[in-house]
Amino acid sequence: MRDIGRRSFFTAAGALATASAIGSNAYATGHARDAATADEYVDVQLLNITDLHGYLQGAPGAHSIITGAGGKTYTVGGVAYMAAHLERLRAGHRNSLFFAPGDLFSGWEFDAATFADEPTIEALNAMGLDFASAGNHEFDKSAKFLTAHMEDGDSFPVVGRDDDFEDSTGRRFQGAKFPYYSANMVWNRNGELVLPPYNIEYVDAGGGRRLPVGFIHLTAIGTESFPGSYQPGLRTLDELETANRCAAELRSRGVRAIVLSMHDGAVAGGDFSSGRNPSGPAYELALRASPDIDAIVTGHWHTAFTMMLPDPDGVPRPFVEAGCYGQLVNEINLRLDPDTGAVIRELTTATNHPNTRDVTPDPELKSIAGYWADYGSRRARSRLGTQTASFTRRRNAVGESTMGNLVADWALWAGRQPLGPMDDPADHPNTPADLAVIAVAPRVGQAVIAGDLIRNEETGGTVTFAQAWNSVGFGDPIMTVTVTGRQLHDALEEQWAPTAGGGLGFSPLAVSANVRYTFDAAGAVGRRIDPAEVFIDGTALDLTRRYRLAAPSYTLINQDGFSAFTGFTAPVRHTRDFESFVSFIRAKKQLNPAPLNRVAVKNAGVPGARTGTVTQRQQLLQPDGSMVPRPEAALRTALTGGAEGQRAPGGFRVPC
Repeated sequence: MRDIGRRSFFTAAGALATASAIGSNAYATGHARDAATADEYVDVQLLNITDLHGYLQGAPGAHSIITGAGGKTYTVGGVAYMAAHLERLRAGHRNSLFFAPGDLFSGWEFDAATFADEPTIEALNAMGLDFASAGNHEFDKSAKFLTAHMEDGDSFPVVGRDDDFEDSTGRRFQGAKFPYYSANMVWNRNGELVLPPYNIEYVDAGGGRRLPVGFIHLTAIGTESFPGSYQPGLRTLDELETANRCAAELRSRGVRAIVLSMHDGAVAGGDFSSGRNPSGPAYELALRASPDIDAIVTGHWHTAFTMMLPDPDGVPRPFVEAGCYGQLVNEINLRLDPDTGAVIRELTTATNHPNTRDVTPDPELKSIAGYWADYGSRRARSRLGTQTASFTRRRNAVGESTMGNLVADWALWAGRQPLGPMDDPADHPNTPADLAVIAVAPRVGQAVIAGDLIRNEETGGTVTFAQAWNSVGFGDPIMTVTVTGRQLHDALEEQWAPTAGGGLGFSPLAVSANVRYTFDAAGAVGRRIDPAEVFIDGTALDLTRRYRLAAPSYTLINQDGFSAFTGFTAPVRHTRDFESFVSFIRAKKQLNPAPLNRVAVKNAGVPGARTGTVTQRQQLLQPDGSMVPRPEAALRTALTGGAEGQRAPGGFRVPC
C-alpha cells in the first residue's frame, strides 16, 4: 500500500458544506475528507439502495419522513426522484456501480404486488441497477419464480392475468437486466446453491487496464422459516462462515477489493447520516468478518446509518444501511491502488443521501410509476365473481362468522390445489388437505382476515379484484402439513387461556365446512373439548391418526399463539394468501355465506359456564395517523406485546 503520509491533505470546506446539506459523510480517516483529490488512485463509486418493496410512487405513511444530522427532517421516496438523484451522484465518476442488498420487490404496494412485481423490475432496469443480493422477500413465491420469471422473464401460467403484463412501453415482461446472488441460500435436499455466491466487476484503471472488485452476497439467516418466505425446500448457511469463505476464494482469484452485500442488518440510532450504539446480527458479523472485506452494506432491518467500524485487525471499513422504501441512496467511495487493486482504506468515504422530492423527477421513471398506478386502478375495479350476500367478521356467541367460515373454506381449497409451474419441487408428496383452520382473532399478531366482503347492491354483488385482494392476506403462503389428531385437539383447546384477574380469553379458530365440534362452556381450560365430539367429514377425531392440515404459514409456526401445531411434518407450500384468495373467488364464480353451524356449545346454562372474551385488537397506526402495513403490524405484535418486530435468539429484533 502506498504511504498516505507522503501527501499533504487539507479539508475542503466547500465540499463539506455541500455534503452536510444532504447528510454527513463517514470517513475512514481525516485524509479521506479530501480523497477526491487523490487522483493517482482509481476511484470506484458504489451506490446502493435496499428494501424498496415495490414502492414506486413513494415511501408509505410516516416512512416518507426521515431524520438526518441535527434533527433535520426530509420528505423522501419515489423512483422518479431516485433516478434524478442517481444521475446527479453518478456525474463525473468513471467507475460507478449501483446494487442492492435485497427485498427490492415483494411487498404491499398494490400497483406492484398485483402485477407479479414486474413494475418494480421495469423501474430498476430503467435506473440501471447492476446486480442485487437476494433478500428474504425475493423468496416469497419460490426460488424458481426468482430465477425463471424475475430474472429470465419466463411466463406462468396465464399471460396478462398472472404475469407477463404489458409494461409502460407496451412490451411484455422480459425479466431483469441485472442478476441476483446469494452465497448462503441452498437447496435443502442436496446443499447446492440456489444462486451464484458472488460476482466480480472490473473497473477502468486507465491506460487500458482493468481492476477487479468482488461482491459477496448473503441472504438473511432463517429466511426459509420466515412466514412470507417459508420455503421447506431451502435452507440458509451461516453468514459469517460463508462470508469469510467467499472472501478467501476471491483473494485466491486475485481480487484485492471486496465488498459484502448482506440482507441482514442492525440498529444504530435514528440519524441516517451517522450511527451510534450499534447492535444486531450484521454488526456482530462486521466486527468478526475477514479483514479482506473492505466494506459491508446491509439491509433487511429497515434502518438507516453510516459509520466506520474496525475490522478484526483494527482497520476501519464502512458499515452502512440505506433505510427502506426508497428513502435513501447510500454512496461509498473506494480508492484502489492502481498497481495492486487493493483498497486504500484511509481514503474511504460513505454517505447516505436522502431521496428528496425537491428535485425535478426523472421523466422516464415518472412515466413508469404513473403507468402502473393507472393500470393498478383499472385492475382494482375488474370483476372476479359475485356474492349473494355480505360476509362479515361479526362473530356469534361461539366465535363463528361468515367471513371466518369463508376464509377457512378458501384455505381448504388452497390446500388441495396442485403445485403450479412456478412452484419449487416439494420434498414431500402434495397430499391434499383433510381440513383447514384460520385464526380469526389470534392471541398474538394480526388476523389474516383484513376486512369484510360487503355486497355491492348497485353492481348485483360484483366482487372486484381490489375487494378480494384487500380483504385477506399478509403475503404468506397457505401450507399443508401433517399433524396428529392430538395436535388438532390441543390446538382447539388453545382457543381458551386464563387472563389477568381470573378472566378467560377466547381466540377462536374458524374451521372448514367439513369440520364440526362442540365445546364445554363449563369445562376447565385445556379440558373443554372431547375428541369424540370433533368430526371431520363425519368421522370422530382420532388422536393417533395423522391428518393433512391447511393453514397459513404464520399460524403453523406459532406466530398466532397456537403452539400445538409446532412439530408438524411433511410441509408443502402453496400460493400466497392474497393471490390464492383471488384465484379462489375466480374459480368459485359465486360466493354464498355458509350457515354458522360448525361450532356448538354445551353446558352454556350451568353455573360457572363461560365462553370467554375475545381480545379486540386495534389497527396499529403510524405517527402520521396512517395504518401500519398489515405484515408489519403483525410482526410488531407477535411475541413482543406490541414492540417493533419479532425477537430472535439473542434479543435482536427481526423485521419483516
